[in-house]
Amino acid sequence: MNRPHARVSAASRMTVLVAVPVLALCGACGSGDDSAGSVKKDDAIADVPEAPAASAAKGESGPSTRPAGRSAFYDAQMKYVQCMRVKGGYQDFPDPKLSGYLDWAKVNEIGSRPGRNEGIKGGKNGTCVAELRDAMNAEPKRDQQKAYESMLAHAQCMRDHGVSKFANPTMSGGNAQPGGDPDPVSRSIDTESPSYKQARKACEPKLLDGLDGMQ
Repeated sequence: MNRPHARVSAASRMTVLVAVPVLALCGACGSGDDSAGSVKKDDAIADVPEAPAASAAKGESGPSTRPAGRSAFYDAQMKYVQCMRVKGGYQDFPDPKLSGYLDWAKVNEIGSRPGRNEGIKGGKNGTCVAELRDAMNAEPKRDQQKAYESMLAHAQCMRDHGVSKFANPTMSGGNAQPGGDPDPVSRSIDTESPSYKQARKACEPKLLDGLDGMQ
């Protein structure tokens, strides 16, 4: 599914951007009186916060690099994961990524095993649907038009690859609603079939991060 990429935190980039001009300015200060320049330089450098990478190298613990706006989403997702493990019948359900989104590559691998796809998104008999809904409600705001276009492209791809009943997403109240099986209660798409799994794998790149498990 979606492939995680290593990212430099915004905090690290900001620290570097602040530190460089300050150090350059201090170098100019040293061209005057040595003692005065030394004091100014030391004071200026002392005011520059140490980069998180430097603290980590010393073994010091620092604040989480996970964006603060997503911490509630991550916590809600963890509650859903715990429900899936304890009540939903999937003890091996994987942890979410640090972004808060589920690792659908691992989730779908579990669901691809014989007899294990039933309930992979909400637990056996829908026992974790409430927790899933809470996690979805805590998800950071995304561009709904882009989400809709992504899911629409995915739905078209699925039909092009032989899953003829795969329904398009819809827009409701300004929010993109997933497509997929037109009747999730009385399933008309066999998600266990080899043809469906092949189509799913071929169309994975059409979905944006976080949408890969929605339809």
